[in-house]
Amino acid sequence: MAQPVPAFQDLPWHLRRQLPSPPPFRQPVGFVILRDMPTAETSALDIPLETYTLPNGLRVSLSEDHSAPVVAINLWYHVGSANERAGRTGFAHLFEHMLFQGSANVGANEHFELVQRAGGTLNGSTWLDRTNYFETVPSNQLALALWLEADRMARLLPAMTQDKLDTQRDVVKNERRWSMDNQPYGTWWERLPALAYPEGHPFHHSLIGSMADLDAASLDDVRQFFATYYTPDNAVLTVAGDFEPGEAKRLIEELYGPIPRGAARPPLPPMELPATFGRTLRETVEDDVQLPRVFLAFRIPPFGTEAHYVAEMCAAVFGMRQGSRLVRALVREQQVASDVHAFTYDLPKGADVLVVDAVARPGVSAEQLEAAVAAEVERMRAEGVAPAELERARALVESGFIVALQSAGDRADQISRFACYFGDPSLVNRQVARYQAVTAEQVAAFARAMMGEDNRAYLVYVPREGAADGATPDEEVEAEVLANAALGQSVLGEVVA
Repeated sequence: MAQPVPAFQDLPWHLRRQLPSPPPFRQPVGFVILRDMPTAETSALDIPLETYTLPNGLRVSLSEDHSAPVVAINLWYHVGSANERAGRTGFAHLFEHMLFQGSANVGANEHFELVQRAGGTLNGSTWLDRTNYFETVPSNQLALALWLEADRMARLLPAMTQDKLDTQRDVVKNERRWSMDNQPYGTWWERLPALAYPEGHPFHHSLIGSMADLDAASLDDVRQFFATYYTPDNAVLTVAGDFEPGEAKRLIEELYGPIPRGAARPPLPPMELPATFGRTLRETVEDDVQLPRVFLAFRIPPFGTEAHYVAEMCAAVFGMRQGSRLVRALVREQQVASDVHAFTYDLPKGADVLVVDAVARPGVSAEQLEAAVAAEVERMRAEGVAPAELERARALVESGFIVALQSAGDRADQISRFACYFGDPSLVNRQVARYQAVTAEQVAAFARAMMGEDNRAYLVYVPREGAADGATPDEEVEAEVLANAALGQSVLGEVVA
């Protein structure tokens, strides 16, 4: 079941936009009509939304659109690796697997079989602060998809057995080996958060969990975690696409209304952090690779704040697609990098990070690559951003967001995102306006204030001595390029089951 490297279309839009060239898209899953398409004169989206909350606390969003005969069901639980306690890491991701192993009325893996036989697609994903599950099905299968999600929310525990736990624990451990421990540069999405967030912070520890913690997980531990976090009052449900609101409401009330609220959930440890790291942080990793790779992280304000939209525009100017500063300077002009891009994690609590990721060309040392990246950072701090650069970056970000909303599945996911994080799904209609409000002066001021040497964290991968043994340099480099492509499509911390 596990797919440690998800398909391109299964990535959230803000991670998908970083990839230079997507693979062929799978079958269309439905398109919405965006009334009043944004222009320079109007930046308002008009995605239809109806929202309400059931007595048990489940927040529901309905977005009706009859342009294609498909409907997307998207369920976000406000739980991720941040909610795990010391000694029991990896539970959120383990549950991503466990929830596909059957419930009281659904057999192991039958969730997949029922949706796929009905002509639909489905998956789930885990991140630092949320877990989501989603299906896109033909319109006449809405009841099936809603029932499947409700059955595992209400009746997973009776079907949870020691054998299932042992099996999925082994699957997750193998996934860790495949996607991280034995993958070139694979440990970056464990090491970078550990470097950027201090020990004890909820975002510091590994998303996928340690081998020791996975081994120590008992059936009682797993049951308690589910009972605490997988409850209607800790979830948001979105239905988007071709459906009749009256019928959807009836089904949701019938299937989800009887599920009881959960007990009080333990609060997260303090999330607040100083505005900057306060100094330059550094970790150098010897790995079985041929090409050095440099990750440079900056602490930035959390997602959802006005300052975060400025940081997003800065990242887009700096390293989004082929016309960005870093690609022009490091790949085409100086030819010290074979690949480079920049992105934000989009974390809404405490502090987020902006990350530059650069892979060296053959023959270029880690020191040369790091110096070239740092020089471009300083150039941006000194020169600021030209209005034309900002407009290019803005167009890419806005178009990525709007194009994603044309898919019923992505549209439902974005609605759930804002409902889960901020309690306001209508924020989806105001995102373009927030991007358009960012000015070149704000981006320049951000670079000067937030990208100095007191706010840099370097994670540098260098070839281990003798790493090329057993293969020619060309073979090693070719394998590494393929690994980079896989990692670029993996997760930035997100694991899809």
